[in-house]
Amino acid sequence: MKRFIPQLVGFALAVALTVNARAADPHASATKAREALTALQTGTPAEKALACKRLAIYGDASAVPALAALLDNEQLAAWARTALEAIPGRAADKALRDAAGRLQGTLLVGVINSIGVRRDTGAIRLLARKLKDADPEVASAAAIALGRIGGRRAATLLEKQLASASPPVANEVARACVLCAERFLAEKQPTRAVRLYDRVRAANVPKQRILEATRGAILARGREGLPLLLETLRSPDRDTFRIGLSVARELPGLAVSDALAAELRAAPPERRGLLLMALADRNDAAAWPVVRNTAASGEKALRIVAIEAIARLANPDGAPVLLDAATDADAQIADAAKTALGSLPADIVNPEIAARLPRATGNARRVLIRLAGERQIAAALPEMIRAARDNDSRLRAAGIKALGETVEAKDLGALTDLLAGANEDDLDAIQDALETACTRIKDKDACAAKLLPLLSGAAPSVKPVLLHALGAAGTPAALDAVKSALQDANDTVRDAALRALANWSEPLALPTLLELFRTTQNDAQRALLVRGCVRLLEADTRAAAEKVNVFRDLLAGTQRAADRKVILSGLANVADPGALELVQPLLDDAEVKAEAKLAADKITAAIKKAQEAAAKAKK
Repeated sequence: MKRFIPQLVGFALAVALTVNARAADPHASATKAREALTALQTGTPAEKALACKRLAIYGDASAVPALAALLDNEQLAAWARTALEAIPGRAADKALRDAAGRLQGTLLVGVINSIGVRRDTGAIRLLARKLKDADPEVASAAAIALGRIGGRRAATLLEKQLASASPPVANEVARACVLCAERFLAEKQPTRAVRLYDRVRAANVPKQRILEATRGAILARGREGLPLLLETLRSPDRDTFRIGLSVARELPGLAVSDALAAELRAAPPERRGLLLMALADRNDAAAWPVVRNTAASGEKALRIVAIEAIARLANPDGAPVLLDAATDADAQIADAAKTALGSLPADIVNPEIAARLPRATGNARRVLIRLAGERQIAAALPEMIRAARDNDSRLRAAGIKALGETVEAKDLGALTDLLAGANEDDLDAIQDALETACTRIKDKDACAAKLLPLLSGAAPSVKPVLLHALGAAGTPAALDAVKSALQDANDTVRDAALRALANWSEPLALPTLLELFRTTQNDAQRALLVRGCVRLLEADTRAAAEKVNVFRDLLAGTQRAADRKVILSGLANVADPGALELVQPLLDDAEVKAEAKLAADKITAAIKKAQEAAAKAKK
């Protein structure tokens, strides 16, 4: 049946182009129309097709005879119809009707399609005859055309044919009835629309047509369609139920929401979530309380659906419910609520979190502290500090982490003050928090200025925490302090300084790492330093040839396969012939052969791509 489906989008576009083009410059349009007509009479088939396209934009009644002459041409008929569909006036209508009287088969189907596109009421008698044509394609096309035209006469013809048509045609007659009913509905004639929809629902036609008609029958009835809507929602047929869900989102009125809420309570468990989503999407005064209350309590699966619905609706009134759910003992509910909170405006959620914290206890307090940190709520800093000093180790850990996520440079003391007397677990947590803060805060110099004065007088157990934080700050002053710590009398402090350098945030530390790499005899240290050098080289802005020289020194400084694999992983990212030269000898090294091959392939591809780009730029 595809051959008679009207191309309405193309028709609408052609009409729009026609109106715009003629309005813009009538004289130029007339000239283009004459040129197209000349091509239509003298051109090649391809030129004639193009002329039809132009006449769809610029043509008028004077072009109709030439276009009508092509309706018998199998190659050009579709092009001619495109133009005739767009040209205003009765002449085009008559040309299509005349052609419908003499054509057969595919050409006739095409002409009938065009009549439907133009909604030519003068063709209804002709279409009534074609509706009973022996060719099912022709009869089907006539039905659809009548559906497009709409009106009482077309509806009467389609109703009569619906009961007697053969199955293939009956399907299209039913579809045409739905189209005709939709037009009645658009023209504020719901009673006539309901009649047609109900006829289709009662007919022996494919299920899809009945579903379409059911949807229309409910909407056409308005508030009186509620019983039929509930009937579809109670249907054991899955497709009918899904049509009901769709219409439940469309049919207006608080009474509908109330009925859906009642249906939700009585529905089988497997359907409640879908009904709740449909109710939530209505988002009206009757639907919202049901969604909110369901999110607050009830069966787990339905609560999660309601929580997700609040997120989708982004209703600020849902913030208290979501915050309560975020502290729920059930992890799935709590996680769903935390995710949903991200969809609500910060100016609604954040003050609510800050207001709840002073009176929160137990698990609720831990969750709120975590949320305050993740959302960087500065107003909650006093409660984070209190939590970081609490006797409960879990709350203390949450408070320390939240501080690291929230403090600015001026507030770093809230973390460093915790170092005195901290146990080993707390020291690890404070170190992570300080590194997070110093990485996040833009003013690195201010971070270093807060930390440096504390280093000289710190206990050996505390110095590693400060050294790693200084590494995250990454300033020149921080680098000097960490380099000095390499000479500390305490082994743990020296090791921390080395690790801080190996994880330095800026290429500034690269010369120091290279020097340490050249001088160390410790394999474990060398492994750390190699990784640090490779990471910083990737971030460094120096020229590729200079990077190759550094990689050459690294390769010369170690024979360990593990180190060389790391070096090759970094070298692979240097698109330079020198990098390829360094890799070549390692292709024969059994221990690193695979890594060398990968590096060589990657370098070669990058060089080739760069060369192609350069050649293209010269053109």
